[in-house]
Amino acid sequence: MHHCTSKNKELVKRIAVYALMALSVFVLVTTIIFFMMGFRIDTIDGKLEQYALLQFNSVPTGAKVTIDGELISSKTPTSSSVPAGEHKITISRDGYQTWSKTVNVKSGVLKWLKYVILVPNKLTVESVANYDAVYLSLASPNGRYMLIEGNPSIPVYDLVDLSSDTVKITKLTIAATLYSEAVTPNITHDFQIKKWDDGGRYVLIKHTYGDKYEWLVLDTQTADSTKNITKLFDFAISDIDFFGTSGNLFYALGANNIRKLDLSAGTMSRTLVSNVTGFNIYNSSIVTYNGTDGTAANLPVVGIYNDGDSRSYVLRTKTEVDSKVMHISASRYFNENYIAISDGQKVDILRGSYPNNLNGEATSLSLFNSFTLDNDISDLSFSPDGQYVLAKSGAYFASYDLEYKKLASSIIEGNGTTLSLKWLNKNYLWSDRDGSLTIREFDGANIHIMNVVAAGQDAVITDNGRYLYSVNKSTTGYQLQRVRMILP
Repeated sequence: MHHCTSKNKELVKRIAVYALMALSVFVLVTTIIFFMMGFRIDTIDGKLEQYALLQFNSVPTGAKVTIDGELISSKTPTSSSVPAGEHKITISRDGYQTWSKTVNVKSGVLKWLKYVILVPNKLTVESVANYDAVYLSLASPNGRYMLIEGNPSIPVYDLVDLSSDTVKITKLTIAATLYSEAVTPNITHDFQIKKWDDGGRYVLIKHTYGDKYEWLVLDTQTADSTKNITKLFDFAISDIDFFGTSGNLFYALGANNIRKLDLSAGTMSRTLVSNVTGFNIYNSSIVTYNGTDGTAANLPVVGIYNDGDSRSYVLRTKTEVDSKVMHISASRYFNENYIAISDGQKVDILRGSYPNNLNGEATSLSLFNSFTLDNDISDLSFSPDGQYVLAKSGAYFASYDLEYKKLASSIIEGNGTTLSLKWLNKNYLWSDRDGSLTIREFDGANIHIMNVVAAGQDAVITDNGRYLYSVNKSTTGYQLQRVRMILP
């Protein structure tokens, strides 16, 4: 009998141990899950509170991060949880200017601060190539190349390879047999670099000769393979853009109609969109356009065309003809399609499926958000990765963050009436007002004057973030120059 009692006690003991172990595992897993979800114990009142998670990174990496004056233990790239509310963040590294920003976060939110560019304390301008004159310069989308045109009257270009510390320059010449009236006396020629393809190999060149013009596509790897698009199709093209990266497919605007051209097959499509005054292409397959409704009232419209569709779709029609110009731009962010439309001072952002042959309804796009600026908008676009809507009006600009639904506005400092304002990368903008190359974040924060530049020329940061290239006047002419962004 005594022996049986011992066995029962042993069984109860084991059950108690197993229950305690199971409870411990449950508590541990629950704690880990709550921790990963951002829950913390408030050290002041002892309450359980859900924190926000901040993710940091910088170029260069290895920078210190402080939150509200407290240094966190790890360097960039890193992360930290913070209570909901406003926090002052600084990111610093020896030899570089300190980056700072005040952020306001909500409970359970992931806030990305992974775009920080740390600018060296000392910026030394280095000349890498000299020119008697520079007419135009244009960097490729991937930041690997810059094409420089010295004399607009002859189609000779420098292809500058920026992919390594040692800059390599290749001279490209378009043969006289490839463009019209090359040897005709008393004809003035003007060649203008217009646009790179997304692959960074082909460049569209507009050639004006006398009172006529034509379009060429320059192959930067084999200049002898350059093609005269206008001659191939005998089609008066007022504007043209790449479709894909083959260098053979294009959307072209002529006589207010958009058509698709295939150089390799020598074919031109039917009219895809009519009554068009201007267009842009997003992701090769989406055409956004400005035009008119084709009626006697000639009302302005903006619309969209999907590659391969049987028709286009008007997304907005003005109720009257006025001096205010509508703008339209398309993008995609976090697997969502977006359209931005501006009319005067107002911007509407639509989200949903682009209208196409499958759904056939423009109403598949619904209003996501709207904002109004103080000035009429002169240009509207998305950032390279689609996160921000950028609206410009002279030196004034505003950006809307799709992820955090936040609007910020700023003014480019200076007195010059003309200026460039372009994306330097996914999160930074550059401008050249008053001949100063200035970089700043999408919301206008953390402004840095980098160096002096020739207004109207291009600027580019290399893909690895090591150098910032630009063009400026020199004592003998012009120079391609750079400043080192990542110190050795």
